[in-house]
This record gives sequence, structure tokens and C-alpha cells, in this order.
Amino acid sequence: MIKLKSPQEIERMRAASAIVAEVLATLRTRARPGVSTAELDAVAEELTRRRGAVPAFKGYEVGGRVFPASVCISINDEVVHGIPSAARILRDGDIVGLDFGVSLDGYFGDAATTVAVGQVAPDAERLMAATEQALHAGIEAARAGGHVADISGAIQDVAESAGYSLVREFVGHGIGRRLHEEPQVPNYRTGARGMRLKEGLVLAIEPMVNAGGPEVYLKEDGWTAATRDGRLSAHFEHSVAVTANGPYILTLP
Repeated sequence: MIKLKSPQEIERMRAASAIVAEVLATLRTRARPGVSTAELDAVAEELTRRRGAVPAFKGYEVGGRVFPASVCISINDEVVHGIPSAARILRDGDIVGLDFGVSLDGYFGDAATTVAVGQVAPDAERLMAATEQALHAGIEAARAGGHVADISGAIQDVAESAGYSLVREFVGHGIGRRLHEEPQVPNYRTGARGMRLKEGLVLAIEPMVNAGGPEVYLKEDGWTAATRDGRLSAHFEHSVAVTANGPYILTLP
């Protein structure tokens, strides 16, 4: 069921989303060579709880599997849902996807960014830039009177025109009093227009873009998705409200 949010509810989501933005900004500065992904996860959880919020991913259950950490941290060829570990040490030249959400007073915020660790290759820089551009093209299309397919098509056009492919197994989603709500928001055209976008709809728009082919596989931990061909992947996400004045990005700092 799709639930439109009132302006008051959107502002409550903005409060949760501001914490998400603050945590991701902090993690961006901490993602340096020699730092473990478990250290980043601990920083995120401590800051979140200090702000009176709860990490949204920790304890999240899918098919009997429970995510054990606060942040999904995915390195290089990992697409999404990487599990932080003291054994995963960031190295110069890595690109790292940081996907994070919180719950505050019953409302959720969710965002992701991909960051460079030290000096990265020009190909990696181009992939990250194109993925972020695809995200903002999708956000610009999130306007009342349009359709979900407008968002999907805008993302696909930017990513594919840059020579990249889009992951098909994972999509964006509605968000509100639950982390994942309807509707789904594919990052590619499906042949259907999808639901009409209305004021009060809040979406987590999140392109996952691969340098090579779109195929992914699930690692043995049951969570981490990685590219089948071993090439790099990037992930950017914002929570966005559809308003009378256009898209309102809730997860900006």
C-alpha cells in the first residue's frame, strides 16, 4: 500500500534524514587507507545513537537472515550490502559504497554515497561521477504528475550514455514509517509507466551502476552482492519527497 505523507510527516522524515547526512559526511572523512570497515560502522552507530536515533539496518531481517551492522559498506566490485568487518581494511585506490539509514521517532531516512580512498584511478572517478549524475537526473524527474518510469528512464539515460550498465536485481523504493515501502523504483525502463507521482510521495532513489556488465552474484555471507565480472560498481542514494515545488531532497546535509 502506498501512503502519501503530510508536510508535517515529511519534516519528521527530514529530521531523520539529516542524521543520515551527518553520519555519511563523517564517514566520508574517516574512509582512509588503513581504516577497517568495522571502525567506520562503530563511528556511525555511536553518532546515530548520540543523536537519539536508531540505525535502520542493524537487525534488519530478510528471509531469516539478519543484517549484523549499522552501515552497508561495499568495496570496489561489491555493489551493495557489504558487511563491515575488522578484517576488511581500506586500501589506497579503493572505492567504497556507504549505505546508511536511521529511524527517528518512527520515521526513516536512507541515503548512500560512494567515496574514494586515497588516490583512485581515473576510471573509478568517472564511474562515481556518472553514478552521482544519474542519481540527480532521477531526482529531477521526481515531479508531481509524472510517473515512476520518468525517474527510471532519466537514470538509465545518464548511466548508459556514459558507457555503464545498471544493476537489475536491486531497485529504489518508497520510504516513510517503514524503511522499505511501495512503490519500487527501478533504475532502468521496464516497459511500464509505473504509478503516477503525487505530492506527499517519498522515494529512496538509488542507482547502482557497474563499469562492466549488469550481472551480480551473492557472496557466501548471504548479504554482499558483487559484480559477476569483478569490475567496479558505484552506488548513490537520496531520500526525496515529491512536493508542489518540485523534488525536496531530505538527505542533504
